Amino acid sequence: MHASWTQKYRPRHLSEVAGNKDSILTLREWLTSWSGSPPKKKGALLYGPAGTGKTVTAEAASRDLGFDLVEMNASDKRSTALVERVVGTAVEQGSLTADKRLILLDEVDGIDPSTDRGAVEAMASAIERTRWPVVLTANDPWDPRLSALRSVCLMIQFKRLGLRDSIPYLKRICLSENIEIEEKALRFIVERNEGDMRSILNDLETLSAGTRTLAYDDVTWLGHRDRKESIFEVLGSIFNAKTCMWAKKAAGLANVDQEMLFEWLYENAPTQIEDPRDRARALEALAKADLFMARIRRTQDWGLLSYAIDLMTAGVAMSREHAKTGWVKMRFPERLKLKAKARRQKALKIAIGRKIASKCHTSTNNAIKYYLPYVKQMLEEESETA
Repeated sequence: MHASWTQKYRPRHLSEVAGNKDSILTLREWLTSWSGSPPKKKGALLYGPAGTGKTVTAEAASRDLGFDLVEMNASDKRSTALVERVVGTAVEQGSLTADKRLILLDEVDGIDPSTDRGAVEAMASAIERTRWPVVLTANDPWDPRLSALRSVCLMIQFKRLGLRDSIPYLKRICLSENIEIEEKALRFIVERNEGDMRSILNDLETLSAGTRTLAYDDVTWLGHRDRKESIFEVLGSIFNAKTCMWAKKAAGLANVDQEMLFEWLYENAPTQIEDPRDRARALEALAKADLFMARIRRTQDWGLLSYAIDLMTAGVAMSREHAKTGWVKMRFPERLKLKAKARRQKALKIAIGRKIASKCHTSTNNAIKYYLPYVKQMLEEESETA
């Protein structure tokens, strides 16, 4: 099983982290200051949008500076008792594997006030009495619930990665993967994902599947990414769901319509489900879902939609009886790509037809039908003789 690019190229050292050099230097200097007496601010809060390198910077800094890393992940339930037991113990005890310790509290703004009541105050208390540096990360540090943490932490901002930082980093990855890509295409992927390096790498890896060259036209059909949830995570949840309810719930995580979701599932089911028996059941479920959606389009009977969604989510997930679960590279739907290309070609024909029609005093349809083939032929002959 191959590692995804987000894991394969996850920075191990601070010199490998793309962008935010001033913020990285500030964190490094703050951590180095612990070699003497502890600094006034015993915590550092790294904040900024997702995918800007906050967590990997903390991990790389611990590796570069020789800290033993103790991490509480965002998925952990951070009740007051758990924070006191894990964080409270970590900040007071010594390390068994290194001379010094770094405590990382990831995505503290994800704390649920209804279930993690008192967790923020417990973290702030642990920071005030810590013997070791405490690094926290957050997307939105200005949440009123985090005021206790802001008062005891050095605030270090991580900004969205721009083209200047992203393009050289991505070019090195493409060179390592033996992929030729136009810089214009790289710029489009970076701008589309608003500097989120995780999303950028996901797009780049998926687009390069099965090819060694990527041009601008190969990526422009993608459009703008839904920032709410990655479609890759949605697909992974459906293909690896253990229950029907889990699979159906996953369909609502991304803001895509049922027809777009169907195209993604149809494209990836053959590679995600390796066992032929399971694959046949999954494709049969998708075929039935397609029949329901065709009837909906024909009759406008939207009461049938629930059957289509059940088949394409729970039906696909429950087809897996023999195949093992795991990460397999996702692919963009080829049919969507071809449709997008056809739309661009049609729009170009209409635009050229209108210009010809205005000069030849004819209709746009006649210009496309009678004049455009000759223009195309002349351009092709000129290209051959050039």
